[in-house]
Amino acid sequence: DDTASSSSTSETSVSAEFNDADVGFARGMIPHHRQAVEMAAIALDPSVEAGADVQDLATRIEEAQDPEIELMTGFLAAWGQDASGETAGSQGMDEMGEMDGMMTDEEMQSLADLRGDEFDRTWMEMMTEHHEGAIAMAEIEIDDGDNPDAMELAEQIIDAQQAEIGEMRTLLEG
Repeated sequence: DDTASSSSTSETSVSAEFNDADVGFARGMIPHHRQAVEMAAIALDPSVEAGADVQDLATRIEEAQDPEIELMTGFLAAWGQDASGETAGSQGMDEMGEMDGMMTDEEMQSLADLRGDEFDRTWMEMMTEHHEGAIAMAEIEIDDGDNPDAMELAEQIIDAQQAEIGEMRTLLEG
């Protein structure tokens, strides 16, 4: 019985209370964020000739989401959960289906093949869809999650990504 109490005290830096929704949120959002970072890296590649507004947005997305990936990986470690989630968490992601806004490998490749204004427009449309998926995932966490740290991160993701969607819509209309 001593081992159970000592393990729970070592996890107090991240609240030890969590449920399946918290685990699903972290496992689902990590690859989702990784794809957004990958999309940002494409926009920052000089060969695609992205505009300054898109490059600025891509830099901010990369700077926000890289630390969030580390944070969610830390949540899973603190909860004693497998961070990869490729086996256990993949079913939950499949069930979300199109809702999560993830791009296929083909979509990512065709994006990387575009240049200039066409790249900018397509990148912003794809990132808007991607962000909408992240917001939907974060809303599920807020509704069903138990861990206060994960729920706070979900709120931050919603706030940041709604603001970025607004910015992209303004640029697309302009």
